Amino acid sequence: MQISLEHPNQPEIVRLIDELDAYQKPLYPAESHHGIDMDALCQPNVFFAVVRTEDGEAVGCGAVVITPEYGELKRMFIRPTHRGKGLAKQLLIFLENQARANGCSLFTLETGIHQPEALGLYERSGYVRREPFGDYTYDPMSVFMEKRVKDV
Repeated sequence: MQISLEHPNQPEIVRLIDELDAYQKPLYPAESHHGIDMDALCQPNVFFAVVRTEDGEAVGCGAVVITPEYGELKRMFIRPTHRGKGLAKQLLIFLENQARANGCSLFTLETGIHQPEALGLYERSGYVRREPFGDYTYDPMSVFMEKRVKDV
């Protein structure tokens, strides 16, 4: 597997993001969907990473949006057929390293209560629950988390 920064607006990546949306939409009401759109993913303050197989198939993606206060993880997804191989953990580390290299020392995220695998990954990776941050408000369907790392 290979993980690298790529432009998100590629047909196969758009399909991957569509798979993520199709997975999440039945789990939560519309007001509890907090994904970001393609325009936001293409901004210069966003690191967007793609996980590819040896033959180049895109099987996962994720992003970190860098703000002056924190880096927010967004659009983390590994196709179900490729789960259980540690790819999400590798992708998370890759994104954290990209952000840390650019001065980020606080990571935040919002995920849903119906995604125990994601919650487990983040907790095992050192994330702890916190109150809503940024423009988020309390949502009973959301779990907000953060991870502080040493300054680079």
